[in-house]
Amino acid sequence: MITYGWSAYVRTDRGRLVLYGRAVEQASIQALVDAARAGRSGGHVLRGEPGIGKSALLDWAAGYAQRAGLRTLRVTGIEAEADLAFAGLVQFLWPMQDRIGTLPGPQADALRAVLALDDGRQGAPDRFLSGLAVLTLLAEVAEEGPLLCLVDDAQWLDQASADALRFAARRLSAEGVAILFAAREDGFTATGLPETPLSRLSPADAASLLADRGLTPAVREQVIEESAGNPLALMEFSAAQRPYHSAAGPMPVPDRVLAAYRSRIAVLPDRTRLMMLTAAAEARGHLPTLLSAAETLGVGLDDLAEAEQAGLVDVTAAVVTFRHPLISTAAYQGAPLAQRILVHEALARAATDDDCRARHLAAATTSPDEKVAEEITRAAERARGRTAYAAAAGLYEQAAQLTPEPRVRAARLGEAAWLALSAGHAPQAADLVGQAEWLVAGPKSPAVLAPVRAAVEFELGERRLAARVLVERSSDAGPEQAALMLRAGAGYGWFCGDRQAILDAAERLCALGRHDPMVSGMAALVREDYAQGLPLLAEFVAGARQAAPDAWRAARDLPSGAHRWRPDDEVLTMAWGAFCAMIIGADAAATELAQAEVARCRRHGLVGALPQVLQDLAGVQVQEGRHREAEASVAEAVQLVRDIGLEHRVPRLNSVLARVAAIEGDEERCLRLAGDEPNTGGMAGTTALSLLDLGLGRHAAALDRLEAAARGPLRHASGLISAGADQVEAAVRLGEPERAAEPLRRLEAWALAGEQRWAQAVSARCRALVTDDEAHYLRALEAHEEAGRPFEQARTRLLYGEWLRRAKRRSDARAPLRSALTVFERLHATPWAERARAELHATGETLTRAEPTAANPVERLTSQEHQVVRLAADGDTSREIAAQLFLSPRTVEHHLYRAFRKLGVRSRRELSRIDLS
Repeated sequence: MITYGWSAYVRTDRGRLVLYGRAVEQASIQALVDAARAGRSGGHVLRGEPGIGKSALLDWAAGYAQRAGLRTLRVTGIEAEADLAFAGLVQFLWPMQDRIGTLPGPQADALRAVLALDDGRQGAPDRFLSGLAVLTLLAEVAEEGPLLCLVDDAQWLDQASADALRFAARRLSAEGVAILFAAREDGFTATGLPETPLSRLSPADAASLLADRGLTPAVREQVIEESAGNPLALMEFSAAQRPYHSAAGPMPVPDRVLAAYRSRIAVLPDRTRLMMLTAAAEARGHLPTLLSAAETLGVGLDDLAEAEQAGLVDVTAAVVTFRHPLISTAAYQGAPLAQRILVHEALARAATDDDCRARHLAAATTSPDEKVAEEITRAAERARGRTAYAAAAGLYEQAAQLTPEPRVRAARLGEAAWLALSAGHAPQAADLVGQAEWLVAGPKSPAVLAPVRAAVEFELGERRLAARVLVERSSDAGPEQAALMLRAGAGYGWFCGDRQAILDAAERLCALGRHDPMVSGMAALVREDYAQGLPLLAEFVAGARQAAPDAWRAARDLPSGAHRWRPDDEVLTMAWGAFCAMIIGADAAATELAQAEVARCRRHGLVGALPQVLQDLAGVQVQEGRHREAEASVAEAVQLVRDIGLEHRVPRLNSVLARVAAIEGDEERCLRLAGDEPNTGGMAGTTALSLLDLGLGRHAAALDRLEAAARGPLRHASGLISAGADQVEAAVRLGEPERAAEPLRRLEAWALAGEQRWAQAVSARCRALVTDDEAHYLRALEAHEEAGRPFEQARTRLLYGEWLRRAKRRSDARAPLRSALTVFERLHATPWAERARAELHATGETLTRAEPTAANPVERLTSQEHQVVRLAADGDTSREIAAQLFLSPRTVEHHLYRAFRKLGVRSRRELSRIDLS
């Protein structure tokens, strides 16, 4: 049986497909298949209008792969199933379901839920976990030989299936798997995958395709002209022995073909048209359902005989198939609405599963009906439980449209908005929550809409509005929900520098009789009451650290800030704990909490949640001088957000590394990573740029930048407080110590209240700069011995060495200067190292020009190789590393092979001899 795309080729005597005008496309497909046969994976997208020959190219690829010894898996998107949760993935996985048990536990559970093999499974934590599971499964199957996966009509895949297949395609590397997608111009985005747009056939190729059609020269020329190089139009118009002319004027070629199909269907008998409509409405080709509905309607398979003779459908003992999707569209759209409703009612009665029944009931219902709305709502909850959030959002929206009572309709629209946001569709979520708010506008509108409105605004970058919505609407909520809304509102307020939102949240929590050390601590900090605020935040962090790891359940995978407001959400507390630890500069606690969250995300396969957690971890790693690890964390996070289609988060992630570039004196890289203030880089970008200026001797620029930030809404951010040390140094070097007074006051007050040794060391250093008193330098160095942050310690030693040299104590100056130089060189802090060398030279020390040394082999590793090697050195197997890094075991082995060559080792055991930090 030949299905979709049959019109773009002819068959030779040997049974192979011959395509006209597709040599370039065939070459790219051949290269993709050949690479898979050689063990290299890849994905590719063929894109073009209906009838252009996409399916024919997939058929050709299948034939070429078979001759090359590759096995082939195929899935076709079906328009009617676009809102059915994982409908496409079920097709794709069915031949491989016996292998699911070999996957890591969370991944196996995800695919069992997709295939409905584990009905008792309690929800799924991450909408991208199924993609990770597909990746692992394909790698497992490819262990037995290379594999070609063909995805036709990808624009009609349900969102969950499309997400899973895209994720797998983007992360394939060395498994021997090729994935070839065919899609129309719109409806399927595949950022990061190479694409080939299919062009129209040339007149010469079109003439070759029509050569054996028995057309007169005049008709052939007219057909070629009217078809405009579309292969389907060429075949259809030639089959009618005439071109198709539109009475309404010029039309796109696919529309002309659709109109031609409607004309051909219109002349068929009534019973044939009704049977075609029933097959088109059923869409899946599921024969038992189709026959049962047909019997109710008084028709049967025999009535398709004339349609089959006309070349419109294929009928076998197992399935009824339209020869092209446009035929199905023409059969459905050409029928009167009343007849379509009648057919959907029959299909709903005949449906063998609840989701299909709900789909047909929705299509058959034209006025509000609570019973139907409830059934669609149940289908939406089933989709939510399988992490098919886009499908669930669409179903809740359908249910809302059929809901008679306005407040219930608003609540369902609110759920649809949550789900759309969970699927990564913030603009759609904004539209849905807007509809809900309009329905229940007034003082008694349900507070449940406030969190989703805030989450939408936060994701769209309107953080101040998000904070205000939560704080102001908390008064309409019950005590438990209000407390969570106020905490999140305060957190949003901190992100955007909305001082009043934080203060209002604290006041309202107090009125509720709730002790929330996080919100109270933030409120105290924005009042500059560090003595009260920092201990309160430390109390909150201590509580988070005491939480037992086994109490951390898998959270729903919502975009940043879009948490469901549930009192039992321990995971939310953990996330805020790491956040508060970074505010107070408790590096050890922040590292512990961030690492625990990273481990939890890896263990449960929380692909969507991991990038934000990696960003938090990277921020602490930078402060601790673990720059390579920070770069690896950010690189993994950036790759993940690109793989899952959230590229808008990349600037925020990159801004974390702006400080590394500033330390290294790499101005071009620092400017690029700092981002467009304040929308991307935020305070991290501001402090990085000021540090860059300071390191390069541009003291006035550094001071001006930091003073402007200190007057801005983020002046209470901990990053700006710690950057007060840069402000003090710039002011002293400019000979304007009066401009150092205020940042020094704030820094000393912060250090005293927070009791963090690094902060006490830095504040003592700044006091030494202002007073020119050696005792403060000595106090700073003593505090540094009990703290981390090696870059800050090296800066203190540099400044002390400079002070000693100016005091004519040149021999005493050499030790701190040498120590500073060692750290600066290790951190690649070029401008700071040059400054230390210059000071050493001024002490009379002769610095011999060191012989060029071979680069540390660890520096030659890519970020991913670095991560793989570290885990391998810890004793993890390739399968364990693959599960943690969301890769396939074969890709892990590929990275290890390359890393071993760079490091000059031959086995995992030898890795123990290498310092990978």
